[in-house]
Amino acid sequence: MKIFSIVSILALVLGTAPVALGEDSNSATSPEDSSSLKYVEFSQMGNPAEVLEVKEDNARALQSGEVRVKVLATPIHPSNLLQIAGMYGIAPVLPSTPGSEGVGQVIETSAEVTHLAVGQRVLLVGGGTWRDQIVAPAASFIPLPDLGTPSSEMIEQLSMTAVNPLSALLMLTSFVDLKEGDWLVHSAANSAVGGYIIQLAKQRGVKTVNVVRREGLAEDLMSKGGDVVLIDGPDLVAQIASATDNTPIALGIDAVGGKTFTRLAQSLGDGGTLVSYGVMSGKPVTLNPAMLIFNDIRIRGFWLSKWFETAAMTEKQAAFGQIIPLVISGALKANVDSRFTVSEIKQAVERAAQSGRNGKVLIVPDGQ
Repeated sequence: MKIFSIVSILALVLGTAPVALGEDSNSATSPEDSSSLKYVEFSQMGNPAEVLEVKEDNARALQSGEVRVKVLATPIHPSNLLQIAGMYGIAPVLPSTPGSEGVGQVIETSAEVTHLAVGQRVLLVGGGTWRDQIVAPAASFIPLPDLGTPSSEMIEQLSMTAVNPLSALLMLTSFVDLKEGDWLVHSAANSAVGGYIIQLAKQRGVKTVNVVRREGLAEDLMSKGGDVVLIDGPDLVAQIASATDNTPIALGIDAVGGKTFTRLAQSLGDGGTLVSYGVMSGKPVTLNPAMLIFNDIRIRGFWLSKWFETAAMTEKQAAFGQIIPLVISGALKANVDSRFTVSEIKQAVERAAQSGRNGKVLIVPDGQ
């Protein structure tokens, strides 16, 4: 795929630093775009529901090389909430507008822009996406192929393309060369990343042990292609061994930490690899060094931002080249829990922080 520029890839890497965004009270406002636009902002770290504010400003005129994009949908990720709370690996420059990704539609272009046209849909990868419109250099957006008249479901799924499915693909393929018929085990299987892992593994003929922390999730995970759904607990290792007929498991993927991390490590075969990408439990990990010595268990960490910093451009293009067609075709999708407008941001982040959800919370500026 040749739709990716270095600028747009860097925009995704530096997603915490919004670029040339729509609000600018010191800029000239074009007569045709003088309507009031809403955006979310925070000026201090803290509880998202308390520190986030909805602000309004007039749209500004485009500068050379810029486009104006209407935000169609943008998700709320756990990393967004952690960053607002000051508990994430990257601290934003305050004041800041949150948001990591989304999908939008070009509604205006400056005369110099030739590769984007009014009406075209694009992926939002420059950060600061919790808003009605984004104004930024044209190279800050990833053009999508002609989608015709996409359904609202397709728009919502595309809004979640750049973070979770990419993370799932990379964790599934970067650490262990899994073959058809192999098993993997992963925690938080009902999360967005977990759902993508199941679907991508199924497409490759890889079997999944899907570990969750509550009842009532098996039907949904099996419908995505999961093979086994288990409830985490003290007997998890024995459950996994029984479910897989003691087949050696080469790959574990953990987002929970604490005792769950330890149980997944204990379930791996000799030479197995456990990849950690989150600590949802908030609890530290305990691991017997004997497992590393005698079972040769390898522990790896994964952070998408770090991958973007170190991966070659060809690797990034190849990864997006796999993910985008799968999302567009409907072969890869995530559950959506609820939708809120920009004005409803406090309710949106409260819902996103609640346990027991089975899907992503989206900000849909028009409320469509």
